[in-house]
Amino acid sequence: MYQGISTKVRTKEVRLSYCNLTTPRASQQGGEVKYSATLLIPKSDTTTKADIDSAIAAAIEAATGSVWNGVRPPIIRVPIYNGDGVRQSGVAFGPECKGHWVMTASTKQKPGVIHESNKKVNLAPQDIYSGMYGEVTINFYGYSNSGNKGIAAGLGNVMKTRDGEPLGGGASAEVDFADEVNAPKINPLTGLPYTA
Repeated sequence: MYQGISTKVRTKEVRLSYCNLTTPRASQQGGEVKYSATLLIPKSDTTTKADIDSAIAAAIEAATGSVWNGVRPPIIRVPIYNGDGVRQSGVAFGPECKGHWVMTASTKQKPGVIHESNKKVNLAPQDIYSGMYGEVTINFYGYSNSGNKGIAAGLGNVMKTRDGEPLGGGASAEVDFADEVNAPKINPLTGLPYTA
């Protein structure tokens, strides 16, 4: 429970992957466009996991009365997975997920993304990336769609706490050209360093 709402959670520090926080995108071709992020929650953070479990239970209770017409489904899909296991498709989670609970949260409204050092200003797009660390608010709710019934994670806002190694294989320009920064510039005609 966060801010007196039984279905809402504020995580402790998590790592963000598949960040679509500045521009929305569809999770599949022809799907609805949403802002989203996958949260990697350390298994050592038992407090956040307990808060999530409690919020999911509250969302199930609420959905039973409102979304599922008073009947609790025998199988309810929940949005949190064991990063040491496999995805619903049977494919193993990536190495960054090991030792974590994995959950994707999404929203139609653009989330606020701030830094813990300045909570009044949204971060610039270049400061938001897969691999950064932050705290996130999530609100859980029930759904019934094409015979599937379950609980989804609605993305609230994100507060970046620190930088992390970018996920996705890309490198920054600073890293790619680090050896060039202090290297002397060589004149190709003489083979000697340029002089000022």
